[in-house]
Amino acid sequence: MEQALRLRTGVSKQEIREKIWDYMEAQNIADFPRPVHHRIPNFKGSYEACQNIRQLKAYSRIQEVKVDPDKPLEGVRLIVLQGVKNYSVPIGLDSRVLVDLIVVGSVAVSEKGWRIGKGEGYADMEYAMMVSMGAVREETPVVTIVHDCQVIDIPEELLGDHDLTVDCILTPSRVIVTSCTRPKPRGIIWSMITEEMMERIPILKNLHFQEKKAGKDIALQKEHLAHLKTSHRQAPLQNTGQMASVRPADVACSSHQDTEHGTSKGEPSSVTTVYVGNIPQHARVSDMKRTLRNYNAVPLRLNWQGAQGRAFLDYKDQATAEGAISSLKGLSFSGNTLWVNLAKKQK
Repeated sequence: MEQALRLRTGVSKQEIREKIWDYMEAQNIADFPRPVHHRIPNFKGSYEACQNIRQLKAYSRIQEVKVDPDKPLEGVRLIVLQGVKNYSVPIGLDSRVLVDLIVVGSVAVSEKGWRIGKGEGYADMEYAMMVSMGAVREETPVVTIVHDCQVIDIPEELLGDHDLTVDCILTPSRVIVTSCTRPKPRGIIWSMITEEMMERIPILKNLHFQEKKAGKDIALQKEHLAHLKTSHRQAPLQNTGQMASVRPADVACSSHQDTEHGTSKGEPSSVTTVYVGNIPQHARVSDMKRTLRNYNAVPLRLNWQGAQGRAFLDYKDQATAEGAISSLKGLSFSGNTLWVNLAKKQK
């Protein structure tokens, strides 16, 4: 696997995911459901890896455990359910439950404890919500279960404050204690939460209300970006490779225009435009923005022409544009496979 997965400088999270998924399929390591792409991959030997949870010190004293619903974690769910009277019981925000152990799925993980999920951020968000509820503490161990080939070196610069790290990795052949010292999320980062996410995850509304009463900064992404737009118009553009991180580039992405492509005042003279086609007419610009964030392809500006089934993305230079093309090409978006290329004027 080390030879099959050589990471270039500046590699993105999505490139790591694709390499892992491709390798598992090519080597027939993947198990049902297949293909494993865009999933927490199930793998042959997952049941054996799950059995290793019995070796953990935390396992002998757990009373409350949270296990994600991913297929490769099925063995752990069966183990912890033995003798359990209450499971999958909904709990309210005022519950005094304290989780003793958390088990999450991963696409890739490093021996240092850095973790990459499938890109939707649910494990990170659920952990942050449990922190806000008081259901987990910094010392609550987080475990992930993966195939040996999913344990790779991950550049720390890809991690954001919202990313969940792990304390222990279980594989079919090893139990790896990461001794990770990087802080886990200390709660919900509201500046990364959209109104759409609030509608989709009702518990967020309740947590938002509670934290507002407590006097915390609860500005949502739209409000936060509006503040950035007025107070940091000249801030330098950066691309750290973090999923859904809030950057000045997101401010530019938040205002779409019904024009063709081009540059505006203050933009670099070397701006490179990417054409995205085959967008379904029912697709929404908010879906495109979320996809661009999740695939580390946030542009300086998004020109949305959904009625014509296309969009134009402006990037600061050709290298950044080509990286975005690599991340987005062949991606299924709202049921259609996207067409992604450099806009004609740069070809």
